[in-house]
Amino acid sequence: MKIAFISDIHGNATALEAVLTDIEKKQADKIVVLGDIAYRGPEPKKSLDLVRNLNTEVIKGNADEWVHRGINEGEVPDQALDMMKKEQEWTISNLSAEDLEYLRNLPVEVEVDLTEKIKVHCFHATPDSVFEVVKPAESDRTLEEKLMTNKEAHIFLYGHIHLPYVRHINGKCVANLGSVGLPFDGLNHASYLIAEGDGEQFNIGVQRVQYDVEKVKKQLEENEYPNLEFLSGIIERGALPQ
Repeated sequence: MKIAFISDIHGNATALEAVLTDIEKKQADKIVVLGDIAYRGPEPKKSLDLVRNLNTEVIKGNADEWVHRGINEGEVPDQALDMMKKEQEWTISNLSAEDLEYLRNLPVEVEVDLTEKIKVHCFHATPDSVFEVVKPAESDRTLEEKLMTNKEAHIFLYGHIHLPYVRHINGKCVANLGSVGLPFDGLNHASYLIAEGDGEQFNIGVQRVQYDVEKVKKQLEENEYPNLEFLSGIIERGALPQ
């Protein structure tokens, strides 16, 4: 079985289409989506429609939570709150009531069988939160305590931090998918993950896919995105501002 795991699309349908093309080329048997679909990008509706048309397992991320219920104080830096609320309002103006209901009802975790003997536990940030940040450089013990709590699972996958990595701890694997639409690791290529399994054997690899960055920057400008300079910079650099 070969499964593609994608997350953190953030309304970047151009990047998502490039990733879906790459997944088809690599002949994955299945796709699983780990959240953050529509918020903070130029094409929230198209991104959500592309995900829904996959007819597969989709879980909720923090940005999906923000879209349907708003952003609360304390969830983002105080100085960013007003602008992020404007971005949320812009996003929901491009979605239907039915779209918002879909996001509201998404589950927060899913288990997927890679083989009959290998179970994958998927969540957006941690099994207990769509908001908590667990970075790649954390200790083995911290990753085990925060991410690897499902005793039946062999592989633990999450999104949220936009920083892809793969680590093996005590015979099990924990990995971050990176971001399809808004990578933060300095490479402005979409990021996703493929897991392959056969019996008790598996391998996991981060995939990077080029997409038309200039097109997305132009879309942001033409669609009068409210946080244009900030978001265009991230798209261009593949990283947050220093």
